[in-house]
Amino acid sequence: MILLGSAILSFGLVYFNMENSLADGGFTGITLILYFLFSFNPAISNLVLNIPILIIGWKILGRTTFIYTVIGTLSVSVFLELFQRFPVIYLPLQDDMTLAALFAGVFIGVGLGIVFRFGGTTGGVDIIAKLGFKYLGWSMGKTMFAFDAIVITSSLIYLNYREAMYTLVAVFIAARVIDFIQQGAYSAKAAFIISEKNTEIAQKILTEMDRGATILKGKGSFSGSDKEILYCVVGRNELIRLKTLVEQIDPHAFATVNDVQDVIGEGFTLDEYKRPLKSD
Repeated sequence: MILLGSAILSFGLVYFNMENSLADGGFTGITLILYFLFSFNPAISNLVLNIPILIIGWKILGRTTFIYTVIGTLSVSVFLELFQRFPVIYLPLQDDMTLAALFAGVFIGVGLGIVFRFGGTTGGVDIIAKLGFKYLGWSMGKTMFAFDAIVITSSLIYLNYREAMYTLVAVFIAARVIDFIQQGAYSAKAAFIISEKNTEIAQKILTEMDRGATILKGKGSFSGSDKEILYCVVGRNELIRLKTLVEQIDPHAFATVNDVQDVIGEGFTLDEYKRPLKSD
């Protein structure tokens, strides 16, 4: 999967960034600066720039992550060289820079998102973003966006205002796609229900929806009385059914519904015997 992600990333860089004079952030952006100003091969400059970062990756991230990083960095350089030497598609988008920026952002975001999702990096700022996510809880996409802004500002050496703005669009889209893949493509709904009939509601959720529920202890801030709060996570397509069930049992129930970006556990990723669910 790291190889697949590296291939998608490299494809986007060669066919959309390099072909349409779009910059990028991080170390990839530096390689593009060197390419547009001095015609340095990005496949080579990518390796040269990443040697110090690979050393840091070994010292801080450990052996396994270091190996994944080496695989990601090397594969990006290999695919960059292959796509430059052996063109597989021709997409003239110079007259439609909006489409070029969209393609660039999606391909780079999907490629990096896959690499990150499976524990790898492609070197450079990827390592810094991964460290920020691991130790500080920073969003990888947002961390990379900050570094990207610095490199893109430097790219104004060769970018005109039009290319610079489309580059920002591509980088923003890539950051959002990375976060989307990192957080999970599956989304669900979490409901907090306060009712005098929580036990009955929980039983109905179990028998009619085949979903579990947890009763939490709470206290009303105004009345000071003890309250039971029912917590339940359901699929997005099950929300209407849950709301109908609650209203039928207790029309006066108070409930809030929140988005859930990713769900693991029984009913979602595990079956009733705690075994991983297999998708058809």
